[in-house]
Amino acid sequence: MLHDPSHRPEPIVAEEIRVSQQDREILRRLAGELAEVAALPIHHDNARLWTKLNNLASKRPMVWINEICWNEMNVDDELTLRCEHPWARGQEDQLRRELYQWRHLPADMVVSDYLACPLAIHSTDFGIVEDVDVVKTDETSDVVSRHFKIQIKSPEDIEKIKMPRITHDEKATALRYAAMRDVYDGILPVRKEGQGHIWFTPWDYLIRWWGIEEAMMDFVLRPEMVHAAVNRMVDAWMTELDQFVEQNLLALDNRNMRVGSGGYGYCDELPGDDFDPDHVKPRNMWGCSNAQIFSEVSPQMHWDFAVEHDLRWLKRWALNYYGCCEPLHQKIDVLRRIPNLRKVSVSAWCDLETMVSELGDNCVLSVKPSPAILAEDEWDPEQVRRTLRRIVDVGQGKAHIEIIMKDISTVRYQPQRLWEWAQIAMEEVTR
Repeated sequence: MLHDPSHRPEPIVAEEIRVSQQDREILRRLAGELAEVAALPIHHDNARLWTKLNNLASKRPMVWINEICWNEMNVDDELTLRCEHPWARGQEDQLRRELYQWRHLPADMVVSDYLACPLAIHSTDFGIVEDVDVVKTDETSDVVSRHFKIQIKSPEDIEKIKMPRITHDEKATALRYAAMRDVYDGILPVRKEGQGHIWFTPWDYLIRWWGIEEAMMDFVLRPEMVHAAVNRMVDAWMTELDQFVEQNLLALDNRNMRVGSGGYGYCDELPGDDFDPDHVKPRNMWGCSNAQIFSEVSPQMHWDFAVEHDLRWLKRWALNYYGCCEPLHQKIDVLRRIPNLRKVSVSAWCDLETMVSELGDNCVLSVKPSPAILAEDEWDPEQVRRTLRRIVDVGQGKAHIEIIMKDISTVRYQPQRLWEWAQIAMEEVTR
């Protein structure tokens, strides 16, 4: 995630990374295991299937799992970190999670044949950090309940939203890159990677500063103020994007990178005929937007206070993904006004039949089964199968579908539930 409204981004520190021989051996062993996995031909096959899906020429529904409750996943110490250096522990965590997912719940995942070294990019962000009371039910989980304290109460408060400033610390990037190349030498190549797909979501931020009920009331009571606030958020994101372009910091996302709230971005139409490999532009990439809190907002209000403002952003990208958790089956006309729309989120609160009937095979339907099935008192594999079979059957021959299991807050500390979900999903999409 480029931004996190819960805290200000920490300044980047350029420092040499020196790890112990023990840490080095641990990382090299894990990278060696990952290299063996990456060499398997199935990753090429899966990449082509994802490409056909996003080309609107799908062979079958595709399946991917993300946003996993990793705090509940550890079995036989597969995820237990053994490195000591903080940088090495971060590397180890990534390697262990990818290997774990491949072993137990791969679905249609694709493992890269290289390791990415992200550029040391820092954003000053939007000027406001959420002021929040947090309630936890599980100290090991990142999933918490929040009560947001209102910071935008008057038109003057909109000025609290600041325009971000982007900087790339080339020295920090060089030091990280050198450390990775030294550790993984002879096992996997290392590539520097800039900012890939950008999660653009003005309303996810505004409600944290404004309050949900207060914002909804202001749609009616103070619409001018709402429009001004959304405009300023879009201005902030556009200002940031311009800096990414000017500083040549963007990276292609038509690969095994999540786009929107869905699956991978593989697509033959990207990066396009006007692509300069030395300077990636938004017109070579996927864009996205959503307005998750607009689930009960009318189509007209959804257009007025969200999508119409988003158009300034969405027009800059080659292809677009729209939606997340908000049900969109009653807002098809709004969706049809989005430029270059290629993927639409079909959350658990959507009417799938309506989405298939109205959108057909004109875009990819990113279907999100409810993760609540993983949190039931009793695990019911047959219910899982019925749910997945219905998705496949409704879309069969009528729509291009990806099935995305995400937002997994708990599996009741029974990770085998998710393993079995993945197995059943693959049985259903390949039957």
